[in-house]
Amino acid sequence: MFETEAPLAGRRQVARDTWVLAFAAPEIGHAALAGQFVNIGWRPGPLLRRPFSVYGGGDNVEILLKAVGAGTDQLLDLRAGDRVSLLGPLGRGFEIVAGPVLLVSGGLGVAPMPLAARQAKLLGCGVHWAHGARTAADLCVEWHGDELTQATDDGSVGLPGSVLNAVTESEESAQILACGPNVMLRAVAERWPDAQVALETYMGCGTGVCLGCAVPLCSGGYDRACTEGPVYRAGDVDWPSLPGHLHYAPAR
Repeated sequence: MFETEAPLAGRRQVARDTWVLAFAAPEIGHAALAGQFVNIGWRPGPLLRRPFSVYGGGDNVEILLKAVGAGTDQLLDLRAGDRVSLLGPLGRGFEIVAGPVLLVSGGLGVAPMPLAARQAKLLGCGVHWAHGARTAADLCVEWHGDELTQATDDGSVGLPGSVLNAVTESEESAQILACGPNVMLRAVAERWPDAQVALETYMGCGTGVCLGCAVPLCSGGYDRACTEGPVYRAGDVDWPSLPGHLHYAPAR
């Protein structure tokens, strides 16, 4: 884990109201694994750091964010060279082994998937990415892998309805990595309990101290999403006890 003052190195739009911000932080970028996150602090800004999944690594740490409130507006107002405090990489990411990989993402759950696809390709894995969003304008224009299937709630692009409709029975033997709203991940767990899911939950400190990110488990008790997660085996999470939607707009 590193803490560094990182300057903004780039910005690009990838969907409606959705941008990728790149910060020069090679020590974090080269260490980050898909599914891990960084905690970002800036001044003036929120009292607590904000968690963001690592969208891209390397010399820059890339995050995905949507303009949903004062905090994200402040980040989007940053100019090239403006600095933020980056803490990371944090949490436990996806465990990817040799073999076919199926990425399933909904909405802003696209955030960890480019890095997951790159890691899988380095292992020689075939990668199919299934991505869904509300409308065509909300679909991320960037993707990595061998095959892409899209779904939209309104049917404007790809298959109509849930992204889970885009997965065929023949693909269910692949390693399934999923990220999206918790209601989607609960459906993933019901269909594929062995899938790995990156959870969306409240986080304060990001280091396991504040206990604000407790995840209820089917075996009883709780884990801390920021340290034992945010990636879990889907069937291990007590989904009925986890909020289906957070009452603030997610940072991813």
